[in-house]
Amino acid sequence: MKITNLSLEVGDIASTARFFEQRLELPATIGNGVAIIEIGYTRIELKEGNDREGVHHLAITIPTNKFAGAKRWLQKRVALLTHDGADEFETAPSWNARSLYFDGPDGSILELIVRRDLENATDGPFSSTDLLGVSEVGVVVPDVRTVAAMLESDALIPPYGWIPFHDFAPVGDVEGLLILVGANRPWFPTVDRVSSASPIEIDALGERSGEYSLGFASRLRVSTAPAGSGGLQSPVSRAARFSANPDFLS
Repeated sequence: MKITNLSLEVGDIASTARFFEQRLELPATIGNGVAIIEIGYTRIELKEGNDREGVHHLAITIPTNKFAGAKRWLQKRVALLTHDGADEFETAPSWNARSLYFDGPDGSILELIVRRDLENATDGPFSSTDLLGVSEVGVVVPDVRTVAAMLESDALIPPYGWIPFHDFAPVGDVEGLLILVGANRPWFPTVDRVSSASPIEIDALGERSGEYSLGFASRLRVSTAPAGSGGLQSPVSRAARFSANPDFLS
């Protein structure tokens, strides 16, 4: 599943757009009450919504050969988040990934992640062009297991990494994931920044076209990639996705 478009509510679209443009050196435009951010293959539309409680979580895929370079680049621009003294985090074995977390605008938790099962190495020193696209979106849902089951049966979007918990379920594949959570669940690696039950609209390329309600006015629209477009990576086998004892949660 490739996440191509997102629509999110933020407290201040101007300051949020400024963060992405000035700190992360990404294209950003503001007009008609919205801000548009371009992160690789993902377009983000920011709308103002002052009634929102909690914060957003997004993860951005970076090339498999540039984790160290990404960390040096990021440390010059933002504060890295830590947990138990660490600022680099190896995921559960079934994810085969490594992450950096950092302070985003509007209190958000942003993440750069190397997904070693993708073939996306690039040449040269790390730069903003190596922010390849959004590969995780945190979404608050009314009932995590129910929504996860619906997406698997109706949209052919399966759980990823482990069997869904009552308040946490990644669904999708190595290229794109929805992190389904209950309301007010802390986003790793913090203990005090909790998930936001504000409307999120997501457009993605996937296996079965359709529009799927996620609850709390959030929705997922899936289109199939044109034949021969190379729009989707080959999915990881179902057996390989699950880890009985996950040691890492987004």
